[in-house]
Amino acid sequence: MRLGAHVSSAGGASNAIDRAHEIGAEAIQIFASSPRAWKFRPVKEEQVAAFHEKVAASDGLISFLHGSYLVNIAGGPDLLGKSIDSLVNHMHAASQLGAVGVIFHCGSHKSAGFDAVKDAAAGAMSEVIASTPDDTFLILENSAGMGAHLGASFEEIGHLMELVGSPRVKVCLDTQHAFAAGYRVAEPEGIDEAMREFDRHVGLANLVAVHANDSKVELGSGVDRHENIGQGFIGLDGFRAIMGHEAFAGVPFLLEVPGDDKKGPDKPNLDRLKAIRDELGLSA
Repeated sequence: MRLGAHVSSAGGASNAIDRAHEIGAEAIQIFASSPRAWKFRPVKEEQVAAFHEKVAASDGLISFLHGSYLVNIAGGPDLLGKSIDSLVNHMHAASQLGAVGVIFHCGSHKSAGFDAVKDAAAGAMSEVIASTPDDTFLILENSAGMGAHLGASFEEIGHLMELVGSPRVKVCLDTQHAFAAGYRVAEPEGIDEAMREFDRHVGLANLVAVHANDSKVELGSGVDRHENIGQGFIGLDGFRAIMGHEAFAGVPFLLEVPGDDKKGPDKPNLDRLKAIRDELGLSA
């Protein structure tokens, strides 16, 4: 179980590796371009080379890219087209950098309902898969359910995956989103039940990453609000239950928390996860 975080790639993708070392991250997630703009800035060749060089010297650091926040595969034709282009660009960047793949939010159907948008959403994902290198995964992230977002339930995620029918579609489980969506991940019986449902609809073999976030909001609130590890409604005991579950053996955990100094994922939060890992006798 490798423990890491989303880290800044400001100044070039390779700088993210240095920032990862500063906080002791064993896996990272980065933005390849601005997450709040459609315009995509390709990764410069010198940065690609530097990124690979630093990864090679880092004892097998695992990397992921996070897609643009603007992506919405449940939107209208114009938004769908922009989303496809954005995901294709990010997938090519992931391949360049040797990243596992691109984690992305499905977006909102604007109260149209899952059945009304599922075919178009799956079609968009299929187009992304067909237009990108075979060595990268397109990774769906579960949502908290706010704003009529797709993928709050494992059943919806599994149905989308079935419609696409590609082994390159995988899943990132966000602990806060799952908790907010009503999954009782903060207790041993609840996480066991949740992961049985996940396996039934999605398949545990398709789980490739975890966004490790505590929750500012209560169970079933439907609101996406991350909190530092141990300071929210999931709590340290909740992360003991999650990390100790066999479904997560070998799956990298990535922090997306505010940070103790409100500057994003930091060493104190990562150290809390590492302490739990040590306590449970799990290995990196």
